[in-house]
Amino acid sequence: MLPALSRVAVCGGTHGNELSGVYLVHERLKRRKKSQVMEPVAVVTVMSNPRAVQRCVRYTETDLNRCFTHAMLSLSASEQTSYELVRSQELNSLLGPKGSAEAMDLICDLHNTTANMGLCLITYSDSDWICLHICKYLQARAQHPRTDVRYIHYDIPRSEAYSLDSVGKHGFAMEIGPQPHGLIRANIFMAMQEAVQLLLDWVRLFNSGAQFEGGSVDVYTLVKNIDYPRDPHTHTIIAAVHPDLQDRDFCLLHPGDPMFLSFSGETLRYKGKEPLYPFFINESAYYEKAVALSLARRRKVEIPAIRSSRM
Repeated sequence: MLPALSRVAVCGGTHGNELSGVYLVHERLKRRKKSQVMEPVAVVTVMSNPRAVQRCVRYTETDLNRCFTHAMLSLSASEQTSYELVRSQELNSLLGPKGSAEAMDLICDLHNTTANMGLCLITYSDSDWICLHICKYLQARAQHPRTDVRYIHYDIPRSEAYSLDSVGKHGFAMEIGPQPHGLIRANIFMAMQEAVQLLLDWVRLFNSGAQFEGGSVDVYTLVKNIDYPRDPHTHTIIAAVHPDLQDRDFCLLHPGDPMFLSFSGETLRYKGKEPLYPFFINESAYYEKAVALSLARRRKVEIPAIRSSRM
């Protein structure tokens, strides 16, 4: 048996221009004020980066979703400290502290991507039975058209995990796309809204003592990030993602397959030694991070049956 999930947080606006999460949190907060919402479980709803949301930008000074390592959360704040670093420490106090018994049992942080990734749960563990069972539940029940649900694993030690969801005992980023930053698409919003409701339904069932049968989940573990080809002297980008690769997130990329098309018309091919699965292909927010796409290995993870010690 696993402990019940008595404290759950749904966060949006960690990046202020990823508007599905922003407006989903707006709606949840508005309905809560009007007492029009009956939650299947007690939920804390948080607008993570209100200053960036107000300006409709990813962040104001530094990327909030890179500020949650133990080292950054331990820094002493001063007048020169960035707004986002101060805000990360505020969120750690509200939802954590990270790594403590008082931390939220589950954090779901809502994100959009410009990449054609469908709906992904991104987490730091490939053996968190709670997160894996939630993914399995979403895969079986998500009804919104073209909402493929996948599980992405970043193999990073918990202390070095940098995103907001890592503050909880269990947590993941719910990433959904494609959607350009700074606008909202109805189909993407509705798919995220459905997924959040299914997540809360799962938590209610789990806390009631229902047993969830075992099975398997395909896990995509990050292997490496690939930068755009660059001029060796100016470091400016000299090629774009190849048309044969664009929008083909999670389609197996084989050695020799086209990866980039240079601005002079030359096809640049994948030189890796093994086939891997690309994702975050041409994500617009990652140009500043020198990431054209990420590559992952896929493996099937067997998960046991679980139930909670009832609340």
